[in-house]
This record gives sequence, C-alpha cells and structure tokens, in this order.
Amino acid sequence: MTAPSASADTRLETVRAALGPHGLFLRGTLNFARDDAAPLLADGRPAAGVVLIGNIGGSLWQPFVRWRESAPDRGGADPLDHWSKVVIGEIARAHGATAYFPSDPPWQPFQQWAMRAEGLRPSPLGILIHPRFGLWHGYRGALAFDSALPEGGARSAAHPCDSCVEKPCVSACPAGALERLHFDVGRCRGHLATEAGRRGCLTHACLSRDACPIGQDFRYPPDQLHFHMAALHL
Repeated sequence: MTAPSASADTRLETVRAALGPHGLFLRGTLNFARDDAAPLLADGRPAAGVVLIGNIGGSLWQPFVRWRESAPDRGGADPLDHWSKVVIGEIARAHGATAYFPSDPPWQPFQQWAMRAEGLRPSPLGILIHPRFGLWHGYRGALAFDSALPEGGARSAAHPCDSCVEKPCVSACPAGALERLHFDVGRCRGHLATEAGRRGCLTHACLSRDACPIGQDFRYPPDQLHFHMAALHL
C-alpha cells in the first residue's frame, strides 16, 4: 500500500469544501492493499483508495429540496439518487476521481467500506449505527482515486447496541420484525401494507428507528422522513 502524499491532503480538503454547500460530508477514507478486491477506476485500473460521502442527520435535505424545486421533472422517479449523482459526479470529474453510488451496478460493498473506514457495526435494523449520529446518517456515494488517501475520520471501537440493555428498537416495532435482533424484512413489509402500517410507520417514520436513544439530535426532519417512507416500493 502506497503512503498518501501531501497533495492528497489538499485534494481531500478541496473535495470537502465542494461538498459543503450540498450538505454532504467526507465520512471516512480507506486504502486498498494489493490483495484487496479494489473497485475499478473508469480506465480499468484498480483504485488505490476511496472516500465515502454522505449525510449527517438532515444535512442534505434543504440543498436537495432546492435542487428538486428547480428541476424540470422534479428529479425524476428517484430524485435523491439523481441529485446525488449530479452533485458527486461533478465533484468526481473536477478531481479526477471515479464515482460510485449505492444505487448503481456494479454494486460496491458500501457497508463493508463504512465498517472499515469508520469502525461502525450494524444495528438490529440492519442500518449501521454511529456512536454519535445513531441511525440518522447515510452514504450517498464514494470517490475512488488512483493514489493512496489520508485515512481520516474517527473510528469507533464501541458498538452502542452492546451496552443498550432495554433495546427499545425491538419493543417499538409493531410488526415484531426485530424479535430475534435481526431485521425480518417480510414482517416489516407485511405490516406496512396494512391500514395500521400505512397510518403509522409509513406516514410518520419507522417506529423502531425512532425509538433508538442514540443520536436523537440528528433525527431527520419530518419532510425528509416522509420522503424516505413514501419512496418504499411495497
């Protein structure tokens, strides 16, 4: 693995500055060893490192809403994915990087990258839980470079769920989808298709996610929560 250069620090700072107006953050970086399954750059070479890009709480919501209001078709069928590709794709081109997105093939292991870059682990809901932001964060894309990157971002050693005795996320789920501390997708989707599910979680937010005591200050605003729930394909 090649050590990052001083210019790599400068490059990340310019990327960080470009992301700021869009409510996006550099969430963490990781470099690939020779025997890692590194993603391929646009020219077919294996990437040396990637930087993860995402939101913290509702940071992206207002920039996204303003963009959507100005778009002729309000962003199309998947407006948040479209917006992410517009914003991150433009930054990738400006910095000679290859952009990857969770919604696009070839599917990249975003959760594995995040666990390596930030030391996070999954919650019972399957969402990676952050010791400060809780379940109120996300990854909108990644930039891959042909040279090693400074490995930044605080890596968490503790898993918040290990010290959570009451597990309110489990008891709050009206579908019992977390009874075995593992997310039962079928139970969740079945409940959301009922009248109670439509009037509860589907209208307001996932009750289990909302019950988690970690990161409540970063809870998404109501409009954003409604947008995400409305985007579910039941």
